[in-house]
Amino acid sequence: MTSKVELKAPGIISRYKVNEPLQTGVKAVDSLIPIGRGQRELIIGDKSTGKSSIGIDTILNQSNNNWTPATHVHCIYVSIGQRRANVAKLSHLLKKKDSMSYSVIVAATASESCALQFLVPYCATTLGEYFITRGAGCLIIYDDLSKHAVAYRQLCYY
Repeated sequence: MTSKVELKAPGIISRYKVNEPLQTGVKAVDSLIPIGRGQRELIIGDKSTGKSSIGIDTILNQSNNNWTPATHVHCIYVSIGQRRANVAKLSHLLKKKDSMSYSVIVAATASESCALQFLVPYCATTLGEYFITRGAGCLIIYDDLSKHAVAYRQLCYY
């Protein structure tokens, strides 16, 4: 099956209201910052402050959900410009915790071309839209969009 990478987003009026919670598994985050399914959330902070850990914990926490189409969340982890060893460690962790049955890792590592690092978030979003159009929930974690911006700037200079 093929799908377009760039589609026009639905208008504000045609979107559903955010009314269903998405639990991260981090009690401090869940109690202080309620996150809903269908909501966009940006995690910002300095280096080595645990931003990626919150995303990975959220993926691991989705295994606690019942496996009904209404509550199931497919998780997509997008690795942009990270070391291949870090992606392998994440893959091993998700396999060890039995989370790969509902998770996908889409990666363009630091050794890949800047064109692939630029395209990988778009490909992951297309995959997420595939799940959503079939009635499933979807969580996409983009890690690290600053490297996506660097790849974009490199492409603009060619």
